[in-house]
Amino acid sequence: MNKPIAKPTAADTADIAPETTKMNMIQAINSAMDVMLGRDPNVLVFGEDVGYFGGVFRATEGLQKKHGLNRCFDTPIAEAGLIGTAIGMAAYGMRPCVEIQFADYIYPGYDQIVSEAARLRYRSAGDFWCPMTIRTPYGGGIFGGQTHSQSPEALFTHVAGIKTVIPSTPYDAKGLLIAAIEDDDPVVIFEPKRLYNGPFDGDPDTPVTPWQKIDDNNVPVGHYTVPLGKARIAREGSEVTVLAYGTMVHVAVAAAEQVGVDAEVVDLRTLSPVDIDAISASVKKTGRCVIVHEATRTSGFGAELSALVQEACFYHLESPIERVTGWDTPYPHAFEWEYFPGQKRVGAALKRVMEA
Repeated sequence: MNKPIAKPTAADTADIAPETTKMNMIQAINSAMDVMLGRDPNVLVFGEDVGYFGGVFRATEGLQKKHGLNRCFDTPIAEAGLIGTAIGMAAYGMRPCVEIQFADYIYPGYDQIVSEAARLRYRSAGDFWCPMTIRTPYGGGIFGGQTHSQSPEALFTHVAGIKTVIPSTPYDAKGLLIAAIEDDDPVVIFEPKRLYNGPFDGDPDTPVTPWQKIDDNNVPVGHYTVPLGKARIAREGSEVTVLAYGTMVHVAVAAAEQVGVDAEVVDLRTLSPVDIDAISASVKKTGRCVIVHEATRTSGFGAELSALVQEACFYHLESPIERVTGWDTPYPHAFEWEYFPGQKRVGAALKRVMEA
């Protein structure tokens, strides 16, 4: 039977990683796994090409060499198998952190995640639980086409028993991943691969600024956590609230500045459980709401957010809620930027809610 991870003591938290450095998102993710492999012998990292090769995006580079073949290793190309194996390990007290190479390939393991991992605590009446983390790159903006650009996050937020997390900065990527590994229930982290090397404002013609050149990109070298279920304000504003996550946080900030609307951009960070208190506080302050995500529109997570805002903030709304999303089509390689919700589409939505 597994046991919950020991909670940090006052001595552990008295001096939390005072040293910081510049990291891109890949390095921050790598650092999170490195820290946890060093702190907890029950933590394992495995997946397709994550060992010797260091992963397709090099997120696990150097971990096998540092921590050994038994702590970081490769698996066959069999998502259902590697997730099923991780569930068994988690039930016996390990804390596996597995990588699905692209979110587009998570579907073969979906039954294991939904039917086993998410329900283990409930079906065993609390005798067993499943402290496993699944990492996977998601989203477009890299010309990956229909099989390397999908955003399936809503499929997981629909399932009770799973936490769904999406970072938008290196700081959050590391802190959320450590929090996920330490959590006693299954967590799926979707990593916006368009942000791996630098923030992206949605304009494909603008050169990318590396994370290392972003002034406030200071990531602690050691252990720290960003609490699951807590949003952050990416941009303060008073006229309209924008709810976004992942790459769309940066697009929303750029769009607001481009059209001259004083938008408050709420970076959700965690979709399930979502921080409804932060959402409500912002929408009640501004009286308007625009929701932005890259996934297809129908039954996307934006629909849930819209319903939550309507339920919690109805009498504060000054205009209808707007959604800016991907289209209800496969991700088109030839029409990448027509599909991708860029500054133009987000800016138009901001203007509409201000003029309504």
